[in-house]
Amino acid sequence: MPKLSQKIVVPVVYVAAVFMSILDSTVVNVTLPVIARRFDVQPEQGHAVVIGYLLSLAVFMPASGWLADRYGVKRVFLAALALFVAASALCGLAMSLPELVVFRVVQGAGGGMLVPVGMTMVLRIFAPAERPRATRLMNIATIIAPASGPVLGGLLTVQLSWRYVFFVNVPIGALAFLFGLLFLTGGADTVATRFDVPGFLLSGTGFAAAVYALSEGPDRGWDQPDVIATGVLGVGLLAVLVLVELRAAGPLLNLRLLGNRPFRTGISVQVLSSGAFLGVLYLMPQFLQTARGFDPLTSGLTTFPEALGAMASIQVIARIYPRIGPRRLQLIGLTGLAVDVGAMGLIDLSTPRWQIIVLMLLAGVSMGFVFMPTQTASFATMPTEHLGQSSALYNVGRQLGSAGGVAGLSTVVAALGSDGEGPGLIAYRAGFFTAATLALLAAAIALTTRDADAASTMKPRERVGDRG
Repeated sequence: MPKLSQKIVVPVVYVAAVFMSILDSTVVNVTLPVIARRFDVQPEQGHAVVIGYLLSLAVFMPASGWLADRYGVKRVFLAALALFVAASALCGLAMSLPELVVFRVVQGAGGGMLVPVGMTMVLRIFAPAERPRATRLMNIATIIAPASGPVLGGLLTVQLSWRYVFFVNVPIGALAFLFGLLFLTGGADTVATRFDVPGFLLSGTGFAAAVYALSEGPDRGWDQPDVIATGVLGVGLLAVLVLVELRAAGPLLNLRLLGNRPFRTGISVQVLSSGAFLGVLYLMPQFLQTARGFDPLTSGLTTFPEALGAMASIQVIARIYPRIGPRRLQLIGLTGLAVDVGAMGLIDLSTPRWQIIVLMLLAGVSMGFVFMPTQTASFATMPTEHLGQSSALYNVGRQLGSAGGVAGLSTVVAALGSDGEGPGLIAYRAGFFTAATLALLAAAIALTTRDADAASTMKPRERVGDRG
């Protein structure tokens, strides 16, 4: 069997696996009404299909770093991929809603480990100076997946069946698994400490409770007993988690890594920018369908250009990052995002569709200035032995930022009431202005980014004395 360069193998399996994992967070939303009708349940009961997946992600993502260190990134990644693919097939074969929810939980367990462990593989195989170009490839999955979810879900549901929303993962995942099994190398595994059971119980329960409250609060109301209980429980357990993990000799989530300045700044920027961007990706389809009367497929096609804008800009950013550094790129992107999303708050019921498409395209272009520089700079000074746990922590922050952004914008829209048939134009405008504010807050934090901290990921500037 010929050996392939790991700098080819790792990005291939990472992009394939992570695309499926992130896609599954959004693709099912379009199919929920169909699933509810198929199993003869109320639409709100069908929402358990999404909640089960998100809760499982929240439980297993924090443990991914320890598992990768203990058993090796190749074994954990392939095991997570196999679990995800098998659960996807079972989801497509489910004969009742409870069965589907259980299989979605299993699917989330695999998905919760795929992203951080895959990121660890990429960070370990590429030297800091090579990561800008590698991150350009990595971000393809994280950009296209959430935007293509509504489009792909609508097409598969209308043309085939809701079951193919899950079946589509099987051939892609099987090929990625076989490719990884044949060509991924084990690599050098670090020595892990004893499994942190208190940290796992606190993080799993705390994050799951917080995600449940953030997911259910905007739709059902923050005054619901279960939402209040899980919200308070989540905050309380996460507060205890911080105290326990800071004192633990071998913590599951090494919060001491936040003492690394570029990593701390990067996570902060990422949480706020993810909240703004993913919040807009959630809010715009809602506006188009409820206020403008677009069908799900037309809505998805209207918002999808953001992925094209991000992909295009990342190709440029990856080439100029080594000479410019992260700080100015982040500021340009976040300021541009704030202006663009603020402009979304000015659209009305008669705004031409092409103008909305342009705004979504520009939002993607702006985020292209943020994705790659932030991720690359965050790990610039992180020691190799801490890449597993720092990847887990980074992705936990991204997940909470996304959930918090969607919940926050949804709450703003719901709080401003409706026009009798759904949220009114003023409510949606307030939601977009809130997202713009989150982008500005991220820009304020990006001001503290230091290009010198990311020097290892940049080309050294030519000194005058070195010129011929």
